[in-house]
Amino acid sequence: MQGFLIIDKPAGISSHDVVRRIRRVAGMRRVGHAGTLDPLATGLLPIAIGDATRLIEYLADREKGYSAVMRLGSETDTQDSEGVELAAGDWQTIDVAQVERELAQFRGEIEQVPPMYSALKKDGVPLYKLARKGVEVERAVRKMVIHSLVMTRFAPPEVAFDVVCSKGTYVRTLCHDLGRKLGCFAHMVELRRFLHGRFDLSMAVSLEEVEQRGTHGLPELLLSPLTALNDMPRCIIAGEACQRLLNGVPPVKEEVMIESGQCRSGELVVLVSGAHLLAVARFEPQRQIERRGDFRIEKVFYPQEE
Repeated sequence: MQGFLIIDKPAGISSHDVVRRIRRVAGMRRVGHAGTLDPLATGLLPIAIGDATRLIEYLADREKGYSAVMRLGSETDTQDSEGVELAAGDWQTIDVAQVERELAQFRGEIEQVPPMYSALKKDGVPLYKLARKGVEVERAVRKMVIHSLVMTRFAPPEVAFDVVCSKGTYVRTLCHDLGRKLGCFAHMVELRRFLHGRFDLSMAVSLEEVEQRGTHGLPELLLSPLTALNDMPRCIIAGEACQRLLNGVPPVKEEVMIESGQCRSGELVVLVSGAHLLAVARFEPQRQIERRGDFRIEKVFYPQEE
């Protein structure tokens, strides 16, 4: 059994809790998640099962979309409602025009300092473990891209917004930074992920439904590995080239049909036969390393494993 489950994660449990429960239903250890959601957050959590776990790394770069609610007037050590208040400010003079002006400053490329309460590591130790001991360390500034940022509700002291952003963006840090720009402080109180690459909430199922269906009903809920990679150029391969590929010999470009008509040198592609994913490869025409084939194979998937 292999494929992806798109879980609508409820609040109050960790992403690992979801993985643990899916392992129990699937009766297998090879289960992993793509894109951690904190216990406070809800929404899309892609779960890979079986050989699909080998594809998790290719989902990491996908843009993500969130609906968030921030509360004006206070700042916390975790930058969300689960933390201890560090500072308070007057939010009653903040109007909708001010919020709109500041939101505009956060669209496009921005810089963020990752929060101490995060899974990033310092000398092998997660930052949140240091934070719990009262230790704060310097964190490097990171560049993020905010593709869209739209206020959806202004009901002070709460402000709701939708954001679509690049990987690694901390929405609670966005709330924190917005609060400081507004001069009244703020922290995140709600977060729901509605987009993860090509996955959206229409594809999601509840954890309860998965558990109710049990092991025998699980395959009906799985999305194919190809569905997870449907934003990569698809190269169709057939005949003897298929067998050579399964033996580790990459094809030449004349042996494949690229569905999109073309792909760029260096671009990741999927090599497929019918409905089967055979490999993830990088298109490298006239490559010099092995002097064979026009693709550098990253991972091969054998049909009998499906």
